[in-house]
Amino acid sequence: MDKPVVTQAMIDAYDEFTHTSFDRRAFMSRLTALTGSAAAAAAVLPLLSAGQAAAQTIAADDSRLVTEEVTIEGLKAYLARPKAVSRRLPSVLVIHENRGLTPHIRNVTRKLALEGFVALGADFLSPVGGTPANEDEARTLIGKLDGTQTVANAETYLNWLSGYSNGNGKTGAMGFCWGGGLVNRIATQSKALDAGVAYYGSQAPLTDVPGIQAPLMLHYASLDERINAGIEAYRAALTAAGKRFEIHMYEGVNHAFNNDTSPARYNKAAADLAWQRTVGFFKKYFD
Repeated sequence: MDKPVVTQAMIDAYDEFTHTSFDRRAFMSRLTALTGSAAAAAAVLPLLSAGQAAAQTIAADDSRLVTEEVTIEGLKAYLARPKAVSRRLPSVLVIHENRGLTPHIRNVTRKLALEGFVALGADFLSPVGGTPANEDEARTLIGKLDGTQTVANAETYLNWLSGYSNGNGKTGAMGFCWGGGLVNRIATQSKALDAGVAYYGSQAPLTDVPGIQAPLMLHYASLDERINAGIEAYRAALTAAGKRFEIHMYEGVNHAFNNDTSPARYNKAAADLAWQRTVGFFKKYFD
């Protein structure tokens, strides 16, 4: 059987499904119309979805790392840090997509630790029992979180990292999709944030921009029309307020281009470049 062809219309439909109230039945109906048959839609779906079986590129028991599950004032998280390092290291809070603390985000946390950071993969679904296995359920639960409390929970995680015994007091945050939007929002209020990186995240309210103190790096995908609609106004507000920021646009790629478990949307060249820039950005402001 030939490999299914994934079109931009199919990717756009999946993006709408995963970021709006568009339900799975309606999405599958649209995907069937776009592909021509239910069988073709079923073949295309795994290429669009985040397949967690492919999430572990760095083994959970990698001998170079120390990893553990931690609970911070009732909030769950996954901690990873380099094993063979005697000095204290800067710390980064890793904020998940709207699926919660998935195997993919745990893998990102380990990957960041191998770059020389204490990395903490937060579970912002902790107040509702933690990340469920079913990603549709996770997205529903994400939508029910209290925004003010979520920002406060981010500060709890950051404050814990600031005082972590193997950390040096420097703390950053990086987030993807929903988590990218949260990085923008916490930057407007956080006293603990020293640098923030947002991957294809919604922009902070423009009236809150003056409160931003930490430098920001913002990664966007050129085909991500939903998120990109707010870029220019955000750029203007950041510039007018004299904030330190970088905006990087990756041409010809989609929302979630960093997620290597989603074959149709992942773009290795863009992901590798964004990662290189992210690590360099954190090291610049942590040194």
